[in-house]
Amino acid sequence: MTELTYRASPVPIRDDLAAAHRRAWRRIAGPGTWWDGPTRVAIAAETRNAPACTLCRRRKEALSPNAVAGTHDSLGALPEIVVEVIHRVRTDASRLTESWYREALDNGLSDGEYVETVGIVATMIAIDSFTHAMGLPTHPLPEPLPGEPSRHRPAGAKPGLAWVPTIAPEDLTDAEPEIYLNRSAANIHRALSLVPDEVAGFFDLDDVQYLPDALLRDFGNEHRDITHAQIELLAARVSAINQCVY
Repeated sequence: MTELTYRASPVPIRDDLAAAHRRAWRRIAGPGTWWDGPTRVAIAAETRNAPACTLCRRRKEALSPNAVAGTHDSLGALPEIVVEVIHRVRTDASRLTESWYREALDNGLSDGEYVETVGIVATMIAIDSFTHAMGLPTHPLPEPLPGEPSRHRPAGAKPGLAWVPTIAPEDLTDAEPEIYLNRSAANIHRALSLVPDEVAGFFDLDDVQYLPDALLRDFGNEHRDITHAQIELLAARVSAINQCVY
């Protein structure tokens, strides 16, 4: 696999950031819980392709995305329902609805496949947004690794908290990673918990690109080169631009 590197960066990149991005690239390349390596890399590629989609642009401009019919400009490697999920999450996430999610299930996508897809899209957005902000080209996607998905569904996953089933800390078993270790298990931590490896992977990135959960309210110390207040100002502004209601 080609190593993800920041040696060409015009400014130094923290070692922990580069290491986390390399781990994310390896995770995308390998088999996950419901998708194999080639499918996961194809989801990553389609995530990059989505902003150029004519249908997505027309839907974004419409009063309602449901008012615009058509076919996505896709790379052709994935089923149309997977492309629909990737493109909508990538380009118009603030207007997703539960009925849209239920329609995806009716069209053959499982809830676990949906969650894993969202996790890959979120990981790609995080890393590609970082390289864009640094004025760097996007990294070449990794070569897929062989192997079969684990197809492990947590026994303790329950409906009710969100559109998808989620798992509470007390319902984790030894078959799952300790995804809430040093985390509050707030809703944002539980969102992808139907696929625990996606929680572990995404927050491995979050810990270095933002702050680990344990340091968020450590206001007596500054753990980055900008202050807590500056970090939260940036986070709030980005959330507002992206219409993030969380």
